[in-house]
Amino acid sequence: MEECDILILGAGPAGLTAAIYAARAGHKVIALDEAAAGGQIASSWAVENYPGVKKATGQELTAVMAEQAKSFGTKIVEFVEITSVDLKKKEVKTPGATYKGKALIIATGNSEKKLSVPGENELKGRGVSYCATCDAPFFKGKEIAVVGGGNSALEEARYLSKFASKVTLIHRRDAFKAEKRLQEEISKNPKMKLLLESAVSSINGKERVESISIKNLKTGKESELKVSGVFIYVGMAPNSKLFENQLKTDEAGFIITNEKMETSITGVFAAGDVRKSQIKQLTTAAGDGTVAAIFAGVACSKTQG
Repeated sequence: MEECDILILGAGPAGLTAAIYAARAGHKVIALDEAAAGGQIASSWAVENYPGVKKATGQELTAVMAEQAKSFGTKIVEFVEITSVDLKKKEVKTPGATYKGKALIIATGNSEKKLSVPGENELKGRGVSYCATCDAPFFKGKEIAVVGGGNSALEEARYLSKFASKVTLIHRRDAFKAEKRLQEEISKNPKMKLLLESAVSSINGKERVESISIKNLKTGKESELKVSGVFIYVGMAPNSKLFENQLKTDEAGFIITNEKMETSITGVFAAGDVRKSQIKQLTTAAGDGTVAAIFAGVACSKTQG
């Protein structure tokens, strides 16, 4: 068994920030990730809204975060399968080792619900996006599509219309699920085109998104729409299945914390997109990681005392 002061699950911006703060404070830190360090933002082709960084790819930015965490002594274990987690014992099992911390920080992030159509995975970060706040400026003066019918889809479509020349909003049902005020606002927006009872059947392009294929679900008719980008908002799912029935979550599975990032289990913290919060951005994930690391350090001191 490998023991440490603070065990972090997830090496995205929240986990890496927590690792930087905790390791710099003198704690022994281990961070585990089932993929490469960096998290979702690592696949972004351009980040322009992180303070102090004028422009970088997501991979460039998170690589610096990972190196910084390592420079203070953090051990980052990538591409490791986590087979089980006992939060009360703060014990994590993998095929090759068992890890145990005095405090544990969950920073496993969330995953976008996907359309699961041809071209979506291949063109992710090259015109396929799940974050208008992150990527809208790159589509200034271009035609784009937004897929979804809830509040998030309409709010993001409204935001995107400030940049794009035209926004086609596509929803598979005959009416939007979003709040009435949003629907009214969208319907009055001259840049907006609404396509109801329609679904994207494929996203097309070689190096970048060039068009999408759309099927009218009422008539079965297929058509092609030329766009430079596709923003998908059909829901988010927290990566919290490993912790099912162990701590308090909301109905969707997002972990509930207080302002100290404490969960319902003493000594277990949550940070970033996996926790219940209204705003999910790179900067808020880093902020969560900071808070979680500081109070996890306090928890370690109490354990040692």
